[in-house]
This record gives sequence, structure tokens and C-alpha cells, in this order.
Amino acid sequence: MPTLVLTPRFTEDSQALWRSAIQLGWQVERLKTWRIPERLKTVSDPVLYVEALFGPTLAEQLGIVLSEPPNGWLASLPNAYKKRQVSLMSMGEARQLTEPAFIKPPNDKSFPAKVYVGSQLSEDYDDHLPVLVAEIVSWEKEFRCFVLEREPQAISVYLRGKTLQRDSGFNASESELCAAEEMVKSVLADATVNIPKAAVLDVGVITHRGWAVVEMNSVWGAGIYGCDPKKVLAVLKHSMVP
Repeated sequence: MPTLVLTPRFTEDSQALWRSAIQLGWQVERLKTWRIPERLKTVSDPVLYVEALFGPTLAEQLGIVLSEPPNGWLASLPNAYKKRQVSLMSMGEARQLTEPAFIKPPNDKSFPAKVYVGSQLSEDYDDHLPVLVAEIVSWEKEFRCFVLEREPQAISVYLRGKTLQRDSGFNASESELCAAEEMVKSVLADATVNIPKAAVLDVGVITHRGWAVVEMNSVWGAGIYGCDPKKVLAVLKHSMVP
């Protein structure tokens, strides 16, 4: 029986996953501190849902590795799917950029993802830190899809423009959801595109360019938005590697 392990930080997403795990007959443990107690280190099927910065440390204490996409996944994606220029480079190289670009960490939130000129990047970060540097585009709407074995399992709108859709209940029309799922399926059907067994694929519409991939995220730290939490749990379980 899986054991869902949640951090001390209460969020709407972790609460939704907690309720669904109970309904599925899973064990659920909410940590009281940012350390794994000894009694949990021997559970046979731990499933961790955790903030990105704490993920690897807690996973190591549980004896598992958390699956995540390669740093250069988005940069290596064919342009037909991303519809903008994206490069993987070091923080030191990014600091030399003189034109504004959208700069973000590949797989965590170690610094805010936003538009920078190179000189605006903090000196607190090591020059060797990998970063993704992308052409600035305008996203009309964005959708999150939880993927298992190259098949979409749950999908939800999460942004319209720059507005999070929580207040609208993540409401989207059937035609929008179908179009987003078709975009996801087109990427998943391409055997040349590396897709982890369990992943989160974000897609959206770029103004004047159409549907494109926003990014790929790790399942274990991703917001679920309006996705069915039971379906999310099924994908989350497979993002844990013994």
C-alpha cells in the first residue's frame, strides 16, 4: 500500500491529495518537521509530494530518487513544439547578455523566473548554475497536463494572460481542453522527444504563433490546479525511483 508523505506546509493541493489518498486506501503522513522520522524510513512504497528545494533531501532520507526532466529538455525540443528560441547556458554566460530575455532555473525555483537583462541576475548564484534563456513571448493561456507512460491523465487550465485561474475554479471550455490535449498528444506521439515515465507537460497559446510547449516539470512538486487529484496520485506514484 502506498504511503503519501506530505511536508509541514499546508496547501490546497496537498490537502486535495491527502483527501484523495485516504479515499484510495493509501496511508498518509504529514511531516511535523523538514526531516523524515525513523519510522517512515522503512515504508515499502513512499510517495512524496514536496516543494522543489526540499525534494532531493527528503527523498534521500526515504531511500528514493525523484524523477525529473533533464536540464536541457526544453532547449532541445524541436522548434515546431516550442515556437520560440530557448537555450541552456550557465549563469555566468547569462550574466553577459545585454538584451532582455526570459530566464529561469531548469527544474527548481532557486531564483524567480522572469525577464532579465544579464546584469540584473544576482551575484549570489554560482556562475556554473544552469539556466534556461528564452525569447520573450506573450502567452494567451496555459494548461497543465499530468502524463504517465506517454499518455495524458489529467489536464487543467491554470493561466489566462498572467492571471492564475483559481478564482474561476480553473474553468475552461471543452473545446479548449480538447485543443490543449491534442497539443500534448502531438508531443507525446513523437518518439524523438524524450518523455520520463511520469511527467508534467505544460502547453499554451503564444500570441500570433499558436499552440506551443511552455515547459516540462517534475510531478512531485507540481501544482495540480484543476486536475483530478486521484489521477494526479496515479502519476505521482510513478515519479518515485527506488
